[in-house]
Parts: sequence; structure tokens; C-alpha cells
Amino acid sequence: MAEQRRAAEADPIARVLPLLPLPHLDRVFDYLIPHDLDADARPGVRVRVRFAGRLVDGFLLSRVATSDHRGKLGWLDRVVSGEVVLTDEIVELADEVATRYAGTRADVLRLAVPPRHARVEAETPRVTGVPPVPEMDYAAWVRYRHGENFLEALGAGRTVRAAWQALPGEDWPRRLAELAAAVASTDRAAVLVVPDQRDLDRVLAACVDVSGADHVVGLAAGLGPAERYRRWLAALRGSARIVVGTRAAVFAPTPRIGLLVVWDDGDDLHCEPRSPYPHTREVAALRAHAMGASVVIAGHARTAETQALVEAGWAHDLVPSRDVLRAWAPKVTALADSDQALARDPAARAARLPAIAFAAARTALGAGHGVLVQVPRRGYVPALACGKCRASARCRRCNGPLALPSSGGPDGAAVPACRWCGVADATHRCHACGARSLRAVVVGAGRTAEELGRAFPGVPVVISGGTDVKAVAPEGAALVVSTVGAEPVAPGGYGAALLLDGWALLGRADLRAAEETMRRWLTASALVRSFADGGQVVVVADSGIPTVQALVRWDPVGHARTEVEERAEVGFPPAVHMAAVDGGSAAVAELIEATHLPEGAEVLGPVPLPPGERLPFSADTPEPDDVHRMLIRVARTRGRELGLALRQAQATRTARRANGPLRVQMDPPKIG
Repeated sequence: MAEQRRAAEADPIARVLPLLPLPHLDRVFDYLIPHDLDADARPGVRVRVRFAGRLVDGFLLSRVATSDHRGKLGWLDRVVSGEVVLTDEIVELADEVATRYAGTRADVLRLAVPPRHARVEAETPRVTGVPPVPEMDYAAWVRYRHGENFLEALGAGRTVRAAWQALPGEDWPRRLAELAAAVASTDRAAVLVVPDQRDLDRVLAACVDVSGADHVVGLAAGLGPAERYRRWLAALRGSARIVVGTRAAVFAPTPRIGLLVVWDDGDDLHCEPRSPYPHTREVAALRAHAMGASVVIAGHARTAETQALVEAGWAHDLVPSRDVLRAWAPKVTALADSDQALARDPAARAARLPAIAFAAARTALGAGHGVLVQVPRRGYVPALACGKCRASARCRRCNGPLALPSSGGPDGAAVPACRWCGVADATHRCHACGARSLRAVVVGAGRTAEELGRAFPGVPVVISGGTDVKAVAPEGAALVVSTVGAEPVAPGGYGAALLLDGWALLGRADLRAAEETMRRWLTASALVRSFADGGQVVVVADSGIPTVQALVRWDPVGHARTEVEERAEVGFPPAVHMAAVDGGSAAVAELIEATHLPEGAEVLGPVPLPPGERLPFSADTPEPDDVHRMLIRVARTRGRELGLALRQAQATRTARRANGPLRVQMDPPKIG
């Protein structure tokens, strides 16, 4: 019987963190260690314990001689594996992230530690030495102010924190690989985090080329469970000192972490969609601060959050001088009146391009270079409106938006169809004025490619977007039509880039619309050759808009500085920290009542959230009928205090068996 089992002789009490979903159970529980599990029950291993009558997974955090619990202790059921998968550093980081984002350690550890694969654990670990000192391209880094001092400090093991603004045309994967190799050659680890698989492939290839395949691993969700766990163990055991991966890689348990890099922190793929919704940039900053590691936040654009770190003195600028920037950047032209420009040039009108854009494309193609055409939407004509009164065309069945899915059916006639229910409506009439005519609100990648193919006969047209994203553009003269974020890299750079329908990006009702538009435009423009090599960028947008002006000047830092100032005026992040609480009206009110808000906290709302603005709570939790949002705003210095207060309030609420789901997001990317 369990009562007759013999406990371990030394430190027989295991302090276990069960992986339970309820916030009030986010604490350590004591269990007795049986004598037969003494050798394997080490801090950091996976265990199974009996909790409330059922077996649950957990992690053994530590062993102690005595327990503060006055009642009878249960026994550790079993040690799942003798592999120590949870290091002290990751335990501390998980607690900090849970506090910062008002979540639970169990949720954070599910993000940080992948599922076990027994066969992989049994494999003989590979043994690697310290990678050699890399051959650094010092000339490339000298192009940036204080670049030489930055490299010297990094190589000497000093802590540096930088916001790196990469030049257009820069071989940024190679530069990141050099930084990682420089740190790894001093027997410390480097973690490079990128938004998506395309960036991962480029950076991983560069790291392998600089440091060798034995010292580098790539971590991504697309790997199978066995391969992902194998690579994760290589990072844990220290056989791979350079880790390249997507957002979860920021938790990679590398020993002696020396450098953390986050590329393109404005990409929404860096925002974790699962509770507690941490952002890669913030996790990297927390980890670097706790471990004394260096951190580099890099990209062609700059977010307001990164600029706030620079203005606070936490990070330092690593930017090129204006003379260097002018030598590397393409010429950027903005068109203030595209409708009149189209009307004056019949050839350009056929391609839906103003004359200047048409001429830039023709010049680049004539020189044998590719032309990148960036459009904001995929599809053919993804949005339609009444041709007479301009009212949005809606489905008569479900009130969804109508679109043209293709150029036409077998008889050549294009039939509008609903994007929600899929029902075609060949006899559509405007609900406002009764007119039958329709016009395109925005033109998608498919229609754009069709028009360009007619305007430039004989030139190959490639579409990148949706489920068919191209990594590399074809060599030579070609038209590459891409949705935002799916731009393929052209060998040698594009001869021109045409950024169409800028109003569709800038006109979104979103706090980050200008910042996101600037990031999308700079990412595409950075793929173009310099002006000295004939590179041109034409953006179809009003030249009087500040974001367009910043693009013409190639001034991401100035644009980010303006964003910080404007958000400070209205009290939005990053000038403040803000928590968004979503749920039923009664549940939201209950949580706020249970929260000991920091001094100076301001509560805004609640306001009802329309169905289009709601996110699902979880797969097994029904959504309440009356979803409301409450915003809590505090000073920037009190963000951690607010996160801790909400974390404790959620624990109090679930301990009282309160009904109704709730979601708490700290500094949500979208404030509806």
C-alpha cells in the first residue's frame, strides 16, 4: 500500500509544479519521493502526480528536506524521464513572463518546453567543440554608427543592447550569422528569432555557412515532433550553441546565453496567439535582463516599442549615417494624384499604373531586372461596391461582402459571389440605390497580374501570396506580383518596386496602421537595388501623408519617434502599459472588483465587442453572448505591477469558482 512505501533518505520532499489550467492552482505542491525514484527525481525532470484524484503532468522544481504542509503528503507517482528539461533560467523566465502578461506558469511552460519524444531522448547526444572565430565583414558593420564599438563589446563578452536599422540591400542574414558566430566562439550561446519559415531558412543557411552545421540548429513549429525535440535537446545539452527559430525559440534552453536577436519585431507573427499572449521582443528583453545577455532588435523598419526602449536609454541606436543611406537606398517617388495620372496615359491605365510607375517598370525590365509589384490583397477583386453610389456590395443572403473570385466563368462573364457563404449573385442590385453596376474597391493580386501581363506582353508574371508564397524570384526580367509580406527575394535585387493601393493599408481602423504600412513598404523597398544601380520605388499614395514622406526620406527612426509622441498624447502603448480584459459583462466586472489596481490606474469601459472584433476564448469554452472589453491603463513604470495584480485577481476569481470565460491581454496588438 502507498502508506507503507519507503521515502528517499536525502531531501525526500519534491516541490512540483503541476501543469493545471486554473490560475489559483499555479503554485508549487509538495510530494513524497519514493525510494525507488530517488535517483531519477532531479530538479527539472518531468513527473506525474496525483492531483484531485487524477494523474496530471508536472515539473519537479526542487527537493527539500521538510515541508510546510501540515497534512498528509501524497507520493510522486512516477518520473516520466530522467532528462532534465527545465533549467533554473527557464523557470525564472517563465515566472517573469507569467507576471508580465498576467498568466500562469503552466501556460508559459507549454510554450517553452516541447512534448517529449522517448526515442529521441535515448539517442546518443552529439559532442561538438567551440566553433571557430568567424571571419567578420568589418566593412559592413562600419557603415553603421558605432558599429565597430558594437562588435568589440560583443566579442569581449560585454552586455550590449542595440536597435539595429538594417540598410536597404543589406545581407542581413549574413550579418546576424556573424554576430551569432562571434558570441558562440567565446563558448556562449546565441538565439536568433525570426517571424516566419522563409526568414528562418535564410538565416539558418547563413549561420551554417559561417559556423558549420554541427553548431547550429533551427527550431520551428513545422518540424515533426521527433525532429523538433531532437533539435531542442541539442540546444539544451549545449551541443548547438546557435539556435535559429520562430517565436517559441526565444525560450530555447541554451546554457550560458550570450546573445538574443529579434528580427522584424513589428511582424504580428511575433505575437503568441495562445495564453498568456507574450510578444517575442518582450520575452527576449526579460531574458536578457535576467541573464545579463546582449540583445539586438533588428529590422528595416522600427516599431514604437523599440523606439521607446531607445529613448529610455535601455537600448542604443545602430543606424547608418545619412550619406551611407543615400548611397544604398533606391529612389522613392510618391504619386499624389493617381487617378489623374491614369487618365492622362492610356497605356498606363490599361495596367492600372500611373505613368511614372509604368515608366519605372519599363526601364527596369529593359535593363533585364525584375519588378516587384506589391498589392494589399490576394485574390482577383476581393471587394466590390455600387458603381453609382459607392455603397459596399453585400450578399442578400448573409450580408457578407461580395467579390469577384476570378476573371469570369465559361461564358466569359464574371459573377460576383459572397466571401462568407459563397453564394453567387448574378442579378445583384444595390441595397441603397438599386443600381446594377459594380466597381472594384480594391484589386487583388490575381487581377493585377492579369492586367500587367497584357500591358507587358512577353514578360513572365509570377504571383506570390496566399498558399503559394515564393521564396526566390526568377532571375532576369520578370514581373513579380506579391501580397504584403510575401515578397520573394530577387538575386541581385529588383530594378523597381511598385507599391499599389497605399490607401488600403493606411486607411485601416487600427492603432498600428501607419506603423504596419511603413514596415510593409520598407520591407519591399529594401529588396530593390540602390538608386546608383538604377533602383526605383514608386508608392501610389498621397505624398502629403506623414508615413509616405517618411518612406520617401527613408526615415524609419523618425517615423517611430512620431508614433511614440502621438501615442503618448492619447495614452496608448508604448507610452503606457494597458491591459485588455474580454468576457461577459458580469465576469469582467467581477475581475476588476477583485483586482488591487496599482496607484494611478485608469479603467476605461466596458464597451461591447462586435462579433468581428472577438477572438475565440478556447476550443472547449463557449463564447458568452455579451462579450465586453475593459481597458486598464497604468504608467509605463507600473506594467509589471499591473500584470501581477491581474494574475492574482484571476487566481482569486477561479478559486471562488466564478462562472464565465475571461481573457486578459497585456498591451494587446489591436485595441478594439
